[in-house]
Amino acid sequence: MPHDLLIRRASVIDGSGREPFIADIAIDDDRIVAIGDLDDEEAGTIIDAEGLILAPGFIDVHTHDDTNVIRTPQMLPKLSQGVTTVVVGNCGISASPVRLSGEVPDPMNLLGRAEDFRYPTFAAYAEAIEQAQPSVNVAALIGHTSLRSQVMDRFDRAASDDEIAAMRKQLETALAEGAVGMSSGLAYRNAYHAPIAEMNALVEAVGRAGGVYTTHLRDEFAGLPEAMDEAFATARHGQAPLVISHLKCAGAGNWGNAPRALAKLDDAALSHGVHCDCYPYTAGSSTLDLGQVTDEIDIFITWSDPHPEMARQPLKAIAEQWELSLMDAARRLQPAGAVYHNMSEADMRQVLSHPLSMVGSDGLPNDPHPHPRLWGAFPRVLAHYSRDLKLLPLTEAVRKMTGLSAANFGLTDRGEIRVGAFADLVLFDLDALEDTATYTAPIAKASGIELVVVNGVVSYRQGEASEHRAGRLLRRQVRLSARPSRTAS
Repeated sequence: MPHDLLIRRASVIDGSGREPFIADIAIDDDRIVAIGDLDDEEAGTIIDAEGLILAPGFIDVHTHDDTNVIRTPQMLPKLSQGVTTVVVGNCGISASPVRLSGEVPDPMNLLGRAEDFRYPTFAAYAEAIEQAQPSVNVAALIGHTSLRSQVMDRFDRAASDDEIAAMRKQLETALAEGAVGMSSGLAYRNAYHAPIAEMNALVEAVGRAGGVYTTHLRDEFAGLPEAMDEAFATARHGQAPLVISHLKCAGAGNWGNAPRALAKLDDAALSHGVHCDCYPYTAGSSTLDLGQVTDEIDIFITWSDPHPEMARQPLKAIAEQWELSLMDAARRLQPAGAVYHNMSEADMRQVLSHPLSMVGSDGLPNDPHPHPRLWGAFPRVLAHYSRDLKLLPLTEAVRKMTGLSAANFGLTDRGEIRVGAFADLVLFDLDALEDTATYTAPIAKASGIELVVVNGVVSYRQGEASEHRAGRLLRRQVRLSARPSRTAS
């Protein structure tokens, strides 16, 4: 019997970190069924991949695609850069278990309007994904701020014992229904007042269910070391593996501290399962936060609800037009979105190349003028930082996007090219590979992505998405261990 799909003579980087090898790959239904010299085999579809690199489909471990996988299921920003799986629900904000009728709390407004939050249970969210059938797979975290939004009358305080119990019950139900863990966004004002005791009680539930705890730290600026210590203590208490979201040394006064932060990460990893994610840019993007308004960095406004006419220009220029201080102009613009150029290139490179870091885009698909990472993060790592700058070997760059990510989020049979694994694959031309999205023109497909296969289905080929979408909701199938998975370097 002929195979469904046969990819011939590819240079295979299998996601484990080992050296590339030339092989044919045979796929039947949604699985890889043979690897090697398959000259005698036939297939319904044959792809000549000579001179091209075949890798596992990239896993974007840090996204805010929660509602987009349902509302815009083609998911072209991700599919076009080789991403076959997205992890949603990061930074404490998730689309479920949430139902809102009034104003959307910050930063949950990054995910959409009130009408987009219509999934009071994780099971309802899972059903909506299955009905929409996005082009990419979806693994979902439950957001701590989202849990708070369902049980608290205001956010500027600690949750009561009864409120914690209510949040924990919702979280336990969601974990039982297939969520892969919980995230927090403690730097945001609507979660900042949650004390360690509140976090400990929730992360205990994550650990007992065998899930992962990810956190946007309480402080990414001068208080970074103490915020890291808090995250380590919370994860250890709950016996849950930890992922620090977009580890960075933010703020001009904090530049140069990456070695210190990474040393703390290494020390913690000696006794606990600890990793981080990183995007390959020196600017972040989120809602406009008054706590980050300063004249030390460039701040670019991407949207503003009360003053949409002022979007797509620097905050400094807006303040000058209005004859206001930066802070007063920012207040007038809120709620709004912004890109903050608040990191150093040297720090970012050290985090990106560290063995414990994974790649995540942290893209904001609902921003009308998004950060270029939404469309370009993965090709940028491979082309700019690996191929051109030799910051890290290509095999290591791929591992950070595939095998390491699947292992840390409990995505069984994903992130690897091996017999029996799901056929999530990306074929690319390394010489032609480029991220074309820029800060001024951020909506642009990468070049050099030749083919993307999701669950055995050709979903993107030579710049065009297929009409056939094959993504699935990925429920955690293994219990993740909080024990260290490697010796820290």
